[in-house]
This record gives sequence, C-alpha cells and structure tokens, in this order.
Amino acid sequence: MEQLVKYNQLFTEYLEQNTGIPEPKNLYEPIQYILNLGGKRIRPILTLMGADIFGLSPEEALPAALAIEVFHNFSLVHDDIMDAAPLRRGKDTVHTKWNLNTGILSGDAMLIQAYQCFEVYDHKLFHQLVTLFSQTALEVCEGQQYDIDFETRDNVTEEEYIKMITYKTSVLVGCAFQMGAIIANQDTKTQKLIYNYGTLLGLAFQIQDDYLDAFGNPETFGKQVGGDIIENKKTYLYLKATELGNHTQVEQLQELFLNKNNVNLKGKISTTKQIFNESGATEATLKTIKDYTNKAFEVAKQLSISEDNKKLLINFGTYLMNRRV
Repeated sequence: MEQLVKYNQLFTEYLEQNTGIPEPKNLYEPIQYILNLGGKRIRPILTLMGADIFGLSPEEALPAALAIEVFHNFSLVHDDIMDAAPLRRGKDTVHTKWNLNTGILSGDAMLIQAYQCFEVYDHKLFHQLVTLFSQTALEVCEGQQYDIDFETRDNVTEEEYIKMITYKTSVLVGCAFQMGAIIANQDTKTQKLIYNYGTLLGLAFQIQDDYLDAFGNPETFGKQVGGDIIENKKTYLYLKATELGNHTQVEQLQELFLNKNNVNLKGKISTTKQIFNESGATEATLKTIKDYTNKAFEVAKQLSISEDNKKLLINFGTYLMNRRV
C-alpha cells in the first residue's frame, strides 16, 4: 500500500534522527541494534494513520509513534529472554548477541525512553496519552503472564486464549490507533471506535502470527519457524486441533507438548503441523483470521471519516490478513 510506505518512510527518518548511542555504549548499543532490525513498523505506522485519517498532519504524531515502537521493541527484548529465543527478525536476539543482564537492563531503559517521548506534548495531551499508554503497557504484561501460565496447563479454553492475545498483542494495536485520534483531538466515542477497530485487527494479526509461526517461510517470517511448537505454546492452532481432532490426534498432540526438551525437535514440529492440517485446525484458524478482520471492517464503517479513509483502513486490514511475514 502506497500510503503505508509513506508513513513508514516518515517514521524511519524520524527514528534515525532521534536515536543514537550515547555513553555507556553497552547500554545503548543493544537498543540501537533492536530498533535498527526494522521489522514491519506496524504499530508506529498506525499512530500516524490514526492522526492522518482525522485530518491532522502525521508529523504531529511522530513522538507518540516513536514511543509505541520503542515500547514494542522493549517488550520483544524481554519476551525473547523469557522464551530463550535465538532469533528476532532473522538476526540474533539481544540477549544472544550480548548477554542476559544486558538484555534486561537495555530493555528497562527502553521502557523509560518510551515515556520520555510524550514529553513534547502539552499537558492535556500528555495526560491522555500517558494514561492510555500506561494501561496498555500493564495489560501487555498481564497478557505475557497468561501466555507463560498457559505453557504448563493442558486445559486452556479458546476464550482464555482470546483474552490472552487481546492483552498481549491487540491492545497495543488499538492503543496505537487511539493515540493518533487523541493527538487529533477526537471525541471519546471516536477514540473508542478506532481503538476497537485496532484491537479486532490485532486479534487477527496475532492469530495470523500463530499460523505463520508454524507454516511461514523462515527467510521471510524472521523468527524461528516452529518456535511456538517447541515452547509448547497453546496457540489457536493447538486449541482448534484439540477441539476438532479425533481421539488419536489429540492424544498424540498432547503427548508431543508434554516435553519441551524433546530431542527430535524437527520431528515434533513436522508431526504437530501434520495434526494441525489433518484435524482441520489450520482451515479453522484461517477462517478466524478472516472473521476478526471483517469485524474490524464493520467498526471502520461507523467512523465519521471520508470514504477514502475508510477504504484505507479496510485495505490495511486486508493487507494484514494476507501477509506472509
């Protein structure tokens, strides 16, 4: 999408102008490293889009966009530590390239830097932005804890899973959009609508991420394919397989997920993916991604914005639903 490319270029230039490696270098170099790995930059782009569709220059939203990108990457640094993940965006994770302590401390500094980004706004905007941001940040932590808890449970429900990814992933997407609306001085009703649009897209995005973790191309996906399977994560694919699979398939799947230290990891990944496909879990997962995306579109239609901007939101959702990275 041409407009997304423009937002991305605008944000990337701002990021380059507002990040560096001061002393001590061992604290700030890992921050520069993770931010320069790139990624999709979806969340900061959404903040710029959120301002733009409501008639404000996206440049006005750049500091808030930077805050959400720094926070997101902070969460990735710490998530990678908790997951013992070797790769992030196809490169060494921070704790792998440096060490565990550096990953923790540099991540902590990133959280503080994220809040500093809001200091350019006047008191009213600052209060609104930080209130939303703090609530969202806490929910992201809650979602991460649910995710960790689910690894050792064998009775996770679909409802619990949706709650977990709502907190861990989709609230940050909603927050990104709403921050743009806040900076554009939109009323509470409008802010709520664009937030809801974002959270619904965030759900579709995370379930798509679950799908790509199992079936994506490692060269384009940027993370270790099969990582969720190795970590015994109760993803949407897993939950659907236990719901739709026959007794033999469910029993085999549960046995595979009992042992994180399975020596034949390639075999575990291959067999699990086969169960996902044969049980109908893969097809059901792709349908759910489409359903949440369509729900987001219905919310977008309620916004008092131009038809061109509604089309922009719908095209963006379609882009996310069809992504392979």
